[in-house]
Order: sequence, then structure tokens, then C-alpha cells
Amino acid sequence: MSFRATVLTLYPEMFPGPLGLSLAGTALKNGLWELDTVQIRDFATDKHKSVDDTPAGGGAGMVLRCDILAAALDAVADTRPMLAMTPRGAPLSQARARDLASGAGAIILCGRFEGFDERIFEARPVEPVSIGDYVLSGGELAAMVLLDTCVRLLPGVMGAASSGEEESFETGLLEYPHYTRPVDWEGRTIPEVLRSGDHAKIAAWRHEMALRDTRLRRPDLTLRHGGASQAPPSGAQRDNEGKMK
Repeated sequence: MSFRATVLTLYPEMFPGPLGLSLAGTALKNGLWELDTVQIRDFATDKHKSVDDTPAGGGAGMVLRCDILAAALDAVADTRPMLAMTPRGAPLSQARARDLASGAGAIILCGRFEGFDERIFEARPVEPVSIGDYVLSGGELAAMVLLDTCVRLLPGVMGAASSGEEESFETGLLEYPHYTRPVDWEGRTIPEVLRSGDHAKIAAWRHEMALRDTRLRRPDLTLRHGGASQAPPSGAQRDNEGKMK
């Protein structure tokens, strides 16, 4: 069974957008995953196709109505998890992306205006998900980020199955820095260890650089993972990088 994404949105014309290009787009064309959209307004009950109303208690903006959202979700509900893209959700993690990618897909609800009537989370098994501590105009771009994160992990999407194993966040660390030719560029050279051909030293160097960059750029990750003192990756065993001259 391929990974299938159903996106509930007020702007279905935004899809596939970037998901129709590069790795995700090729995988979509090759049938490695499926994407369909649902127009939330199709479930409105008045002649104006209204999907929102003023917030209870007063305040600026409009709120997406729970009855209309529930009708849209119920129309597509199956065994796939239901997600709602909102800055009030739990942060999307690489671990959650891997978990989703290992399943049948997801039903994704895209927020707009001031967000969702909170009762939708009480009445339906909808998981609030955030892609960062900032606010977008709507959940569509966030849904694309989530889907790209998942799709690239699907079997056959990346060229080599091991391509995603040592990336940032897979081990609780940021990924080590990368280099390629030319060896000397504007007086800056590729570190000698990466040109040595010694796979054990390369693996140790990469681990040390991952630790360094994580401590400097994401101290929150360092604290979260107990000082980020994980053992070096097993890259020395599978690294087939030859000596660069």
C-alpha cells in the first residue's frame, strides 16, 4: 500500500505545488505516494458557503467552525491519522515523520484565519502539529513541509536507503558539515581528515563536528539528549568515500 495524503483545505489549488517537483514530485508521478485534496467549503451548509464565524467572547478575526470541519473529516476518515497544522500543536520531529512515513499516510487539516474551534480536537481524533514557533497565513505551506519530510523517507524515493540515516535529528544531533570539490576554494581547503581515506577517522571527525555544531547552534537539543554524548555513528563501516586528491 502506498503512502496516501488527503489534504483538507480552503485552497486546494495550492497543491501539489512544490510537492510536484524534485524527489517528492518524481515519487508522486511514479506512484510511490498519492495526494488528493478536499475543499472544506464543499461542506458548508449556507448559500454563501461560509466556513467560519466570529470568536466566542469577542476578539479579532474569524474561527473555522467545528461542525463544518467535522463533516469534512468524517467524509474522508479511515485508519490514517488525522493531523491539523497549527502553531498551537506539538513540534514536528524527525521521529514523528518516520513514524508517519511507515504507515498508510495521513489526513491533514489546514487552518486559516484565527484557527480551529477547539471542540474539533475534543470530538475527533485530530493531532495538532506545528512546524515551528511562528505563524503562517494558513496551514497549506505547513502541510507541504510535513509531507515533504515524510515522502522523502518512503522506500525508493531517495537514491540510497542509507541517505537519511545520518541526517540532522536522526540521532539527536545536527548533521556534520559537508564538503566537495574544489579542494581549495578562496584559500579555504577541505579538512585533511576527509581526504585521508581513513574511514574510522572520518567517522570520528564527523561525530565530533556534529556534537560541536549541535552545542553551538541548538543547545536545546544538547540538553534534551543528555549532553548529546551519543557514540559515533557506524559510518566507518559503510562509508565508501575514497581519498580525495
